[in-house]
Amino acid sequence: MTVGIWLTAVIGVVPLVGCLLWWWNDIWYGLVMTTLRPSKGSNKLPPGHMGLPFLGETLTFLWYFRFLRRPDDYINSKRQKYGDGIGMYKTYLFGRPSVITFLPETNKYVLRTTESFILKWANPDLVGKMSLVAVHGKAHLRIRSFVIRSINQPDALRRIAIAVQPRMISALQSWVKRDKITSYDEIKKVSFENICKYFASFEHGPTLHQLKEHLSGMLTGFRAYPLNIPGFTFYRALQCRRKAQAIFREELDKRRRKNDGSNDAMNDLLDGLMNLKDEEGNNLSDTEVLDNITGILLAGYESTVIVTMWAIYYLAKWPEVLERLRDENMVLKKCKNEQLVTSDEILKLEYTMKVVDESIRLANVSTFIFRTTTEDIEYKGYTIPKGWNMVVWLRNVHVDPKNYNDPLCFNPDRWDGSILPENFQAFGGGPRICAGNMLARLQVGLFLHHMSTGYKWELVNPEAKVNYLPIPKPEDGLEITIAKL
Repeated sequence: MTVGIWLTAVIGVVPLVGCLLWWWNDIWYGLVMTTLRPSKGSNKLPPGHMGLPFLGETLTFLWYFRFLRRPDDYINSKRQKYGDGIGMYKTYLFGRPSVITFLPETNKYVLRTTESFILKWANPDLVGKMSLVAVHGKAHLRIRSFVIRSINQPDALRRIAIAVQPRMISALQSWVKRDKITSYDEIKKVSFENICKYFASFEHGPTLHQLKEHLSGMLTGFRAYPLNIPGFTFYRALQCRRKAQAIFREELDKRRRKNDGSNDAMNDLLDGLMNLKDEEGNNLSDTEVLDNITGILLAGYESTVIVTMWAIYYLAKWPEVLERLRDENMVLKKCKNEQLVTSDEILKLEYTMKVVDESIRLANVSTFIFRTTTEDIEYKGYTIPKGWNMVVWLRNVHVDPKNYNDPLCFNPDRWDGSILPENFQAFGGGPRICAGNMLARLQVGLFLHHMSTGYKWELVNPEAKVNYLPIPKPEDGLEITIAKL
């Protein structure tokens, strides 16, 4: 009898306590707005819910992303409950009170209003406090300008195109010698070797393998709850970051010893960062160099790997698209007397670039990006408090039927010039739009050129489920069989 009473009490009390805690968070933030933060404007927060104390909506987020594997339903459930309204909802995610924006116009407003919404990562220790994505003002402009000149301008793209193709060609030739390959892992290998060679002159070997493992470990921390406690994903990601930076620090010291009194420089991105000066003629600090080379390498290869992998997937699923892609690239191949193609030739292939852009749209590498309010913001009758996170939900823009007809269909022909610019936000927007957007498109285009003109492939598990955290990819890593044409 006693056990039954206790069981009944637990069953009745636990849900009640959960509901009280759920509503208490909303009541608390409402009191903060109306009592502790008097302002001249509205004290009304955007619609939404703050979730549980300390955890916020983390469990709800994980439910949709990790367990249901339906990430779009996270936002759609809010849209059904609160409506589109002002295009934003309040919540508590990644350890911070936040406002999610999800419509093209609200995303654009946040990304372009740089004086009120600054880029501030929820986990600055992981991204690097002195990296390109974390600094502001003159420091940001100086580094961004250098990076764009180094990797995203026509002359740089021409050099990179020639440098990266031999490894692509060699990798494809090696794939056909095996029964099946895991696309994600194999593309990651060749992409990482290419970017490390061009950015930091690292050659294939144990150091490169260690660096790849460390950067992969860092990546898992970007969507993890920021608990720096042993055993948690975020803690491990920080440890991986320290190990990656130790490799780069050793390389910095080696180059300084080698170049002391000589002009024997490597002339790569790392050298450029070491020699970059501010308006007063001062070099970047070691912390600035290390944060930036780590961040640029991480951003530069992982996103391209994901897009290339999904392009292979979609082309296998839509053979009519592959046929048109192959036809266009065969024309270019027959006009060449050598294997390598130029960046100018690839970027002028109209249908190929449509395939690339459609792959980028559907891959949704960046589900969302962060900004932080520098002041209380009044927006359409609501207040966004100073210091809150802005979670700019890019994914919704690309899969919303209001923006794209049949959005989950792989249809490169939709890129016929009729798509509104604000409906494509894969590279972000405003002054902090991705500094390597053209390089990413070029690398995917180059890979598809060589793969489509020389090989045919099939999916081993065409119905494999998709994992969405920390990055969207099939749970089998996209296994394929591949053979020569």
